[in-house]
Amino acid sequence: MKAFRPAVVIIDPISNLSLERSEAEVKPTLMRLIDFFKQQQITTLFTSLTTGGSGAGTGASTPEDSQVGVSSLMGTWLLLRNVESNGERNRMIFELKSRGMVHSNQMREFVLSDSGVDLVDEYPGADGVLTGNARVAHAAHEHASAEFRRRDHERNLLRLASRRKAIEAQIAALHAQGQAEEAEAQFTLAQDSWQETNNRQIEAAMAQRRSGGKTTEVKNKSRR
Repeated sequence: MKAFRPAVVIIDPISNLSLERSEAEVKPTLMRLIDFFKQQQITTLFTSLTTGGSGAGTGASTPEDSQVGVSSLMGTWLLLRNVESNGERNRMIFELKSRGMVHSNQMREFVLSDSGVDLVDEYPGADGVLTGNARVAHAAHEHASAEFRRRDHERNLLRLASRRKAIEAQIAALHAQGQAEEAEAQFTLAQDSWQETNNRQIEAAMAQRRSGGKTTEVKNKSRR
């Protein structure tokens, strides 16, 4: 191992080491092996197959327990499990611990695709994290709801624009009507002013004419 100097070592799975030997014999060996990899600064991935029991208080192990009891020596501990829901089994991953770094406390679904392992966006539901077809249906429902809200918003914007145009048209009509009424009032005022001026001129002409007629009559009497 020292001559080869690998950068990464994968031991898959360590749970098989205890099939023919007791845990008391396997655990010290694994502890020495883990310490050796740490001293050589070799990144190591250990996998372990675990089976869930009936829970606390029964003496049975749970998927969060390591069968050989070396989980406390691991820097990062990931739990993978199969979840049955809606008539299908889906894969979930959860980070139980990670020393010296911040980590998420949420369970995430992952799928094995042609490009490798892909983490799926989380979709929390009323009864827990949605997976598989339930996640796809929820995502489709959210997409449809978002599309409906977008179209409803556009419809409201069009209605608001139409109403604004109608109000602007009413304002323009009222403005034109005000201008027409103002022009009519100015015309009526000008007509009254012209009529008054014309009447004064006629009265002045008639007064002058009457005055001229009296003067001629006086002159004629004096000649007689």
